[in-house]
Amino acid sequence: TTDSRHTLLHYPNRIKYLEITHVNQVWVADITYLETEQGFCYLSLITDACSRRIVGYDLSLSLSVEGALRSLKMTIEQAVSPLAGLIHHSDHGVQYTSHAYRDCLANNGIYSSMGAVGNCYENALAERMNGILKLEYGLDGCFVDLDQARQAVREAVWLYSFERPHLALAYQVPAQFHAAQLLADQHLAI
Repeated sequence: TTDSRHTLLHYPNRIKYLEITHVNQVWVADITYLETEQGFCYLSLITDACSRRIVGYDLSLSLSVEGALRSLKMTIEQAVSPLAGLIHHSDHGVQYTSHAYRDCLANNGIYSSMGAVGNCYENALAERMNGILKLEYGLDGCFVDLDQARQAVREAVWLYSFERPHLALAYQVPAQFHAAQLLADQHLAI
């Protein structure tokens, strides 16, 4: 799903040595494919790197920037804290380097960060999210159509974010951890 052979801007990896300490510090993004009887569709995910909560997603029929952009806009709309200075980390796909996507990030004070071309380990959390949703929540199957795939994605995202305890979070669920972090940040700001 990644075409990094383009002339659009590339960005440095801003998170390689960064200690991630709070929510809305780093969002990781990736796109994976799902199969339907009519062909492939593409799931764009954005995950908060601290809480592991899926904060935005979109399922579309094409790999064009629109699906990734809808996912980003969903993420921005649901964010409750200021986003200026947040880092958006992804691969070098044309969706993430397109003018529309870069403009949306810049208009919200969000910095772009990208792993090295062809190095999935530099976006490991985003890649891992794809694997968890496919292997643990059945998104690796073949769906009848886009509507059935969308319903499965909604359920998988909800179950992962609101029901699945996470080892890295001391067995809290991502949404619980995310909300607690936001609340703590609000109290610190007062």
